[in-house]
Amino acid sequence: MGREDAIAPETALIRSLLIGIPGGMRSMTPLAAVTVAARRGALPRGNGAPSILSHPWASWATVALAIGELIGDKLPSAPDRIIAPGIGARLVTGAVAGMALAPREKRGTAALLGAAGAVAASYITFDARIRSMRRHGQVSTGLVEDAIMLAATLWIVGGSRR
Repeated sequence: MGREDAIAPETALIRSLLIGIPGGMRSMTPLAAVTVAARRGALPRGNGAPSILSHPWASWATVALAIGELIGDKLPSAPDRIIAPGIGARLVTGAVAGMALAPREKRGTAALLGAAGAVAASYITFDARIRSMRRHGQVSTGLVEDAIMLAATLWIVGGSRR
């Protein structure tokens, strides 16, 4: 599961932390990006991703959940990301995405970094979103946040191959 080239552990751990940041905005998109990369064999050789991530059903399911989350976030009934289930989801998905971007022998540290980045970003981006919504509304601020999150996710996961 992976490419011919391995990534330097220090760089990988930075990417593990960074993948948590977009995971704090939307819990499923970074995980979906990692599963798609795993399925395509585009993760670094010797990564710490659980083997299930490379299964086609895993990528299809996480992509579907990510799309649902992107749509649901714009609804007035969308729950706050900082409630217990939202933080729990971000802990898990941040940890798994973080592991996938790091060498297998660093997966514990990578999981902690991914989870920590996701939780910290949840609170920071929640505050920023609430402030922005007062002036610009839920849908427009959500779309801007989606664009930032998608760009960051693609940059971080795409850069893991180098």
